[in-house]
Amino acid sequence: MNCRLRIIGVALALAVVMISTQSCVREADWRLTWEEEFDWQVDSSGYNVQCSSDWSKIRRGGSHWNNYMSDYDSCYAVRDGCLVLRGLNNSYLPNDTAPYLTGGVTTKWRHSFGNGRIEVRAKLNDATGAWPAIWMMPAGRNDWPDCGEIDIMERLNSDSIVYQTVHSHYTYNLGIKETPRSGVVAPIDPSEFNVYAVERYSDSIVFYVNSVRTLSYPRVQTNEPGQFPFSESEFYLLIDMQLGGDWVGEVDSTDLPVEMYVDWVRYYTKTP
Repeated sequence: MNCRLRIIGVALALAVVMISTQSCVREADWRLTWEEEFDWQVDSSGYNVQCSSDWSKIRRGGSHWNNYMSDYDSCYAVRDGCLVLRGLNNSYLPNDTAPYLTGGVTTKWRHSFGNGRIEVRAKLNDATGAWPAIWMMPAGRNDWPDCGEIDIMERLNSDSIVYQTVHSHYTYNLGIKETPRSGVVAPIDPSEFNVYAVERYSDSIVFYVNSVRTLSYPRVQTNEPGQFPFSESEFYLLIDMQLGGDWVGEVDSTDLPVEMYVDWVRYYTKTP
């Protein structure tokens, strides 16, 4: 490689790093209306995280995505300006029969978002059976999948790709996933922070990774019910580090603990 090409290559590499670490919106088009920098209170250990008023820790449930959720202190940390969500072997809570403990936070019941753009800057560490996710659900509704679900990012194991998907009665119960296409696989650099984004409009859902548009899911004319429930209510945000489940497979306990770093969340609305 000659000197000029080497300089160009370095410049392109720096540009990619800058794109992956900064917001990806044009100020002329969008207005920042809400943000979370995760400067939350912790004790001297860096654990015992106290969520801000817009967030709460996700409670355990009966689904694969939340069956190991815990508010145990070691599942949460604030480190290097980031919220750290952890997946652990459960050697801490003798009265809890779950083999693993995982951390997650949500704005449910506390803060919801209308049409606009959500961005999350995060770094995902590797582990067999790790399933970190950033996603949105409609406020005040529990009739899944009819209510709709927006998966801004899901990653499995140590993959160099993430999944971005919408779910609804139309895609899940009726199985119509190609007209229009309801999901996409996008590349990431697992060793770095990446910016995951979704734009929600009254007639479409648009996904991005590091400012690259990956998928647009439109409202379409169809005789089938439940194709586009995404404009019927505001949505809340969930960010979680889960382990195991039918999709990701078995967990390798020797890979744990595994951590997910969340640098910030930003919500933009269209400039009038």
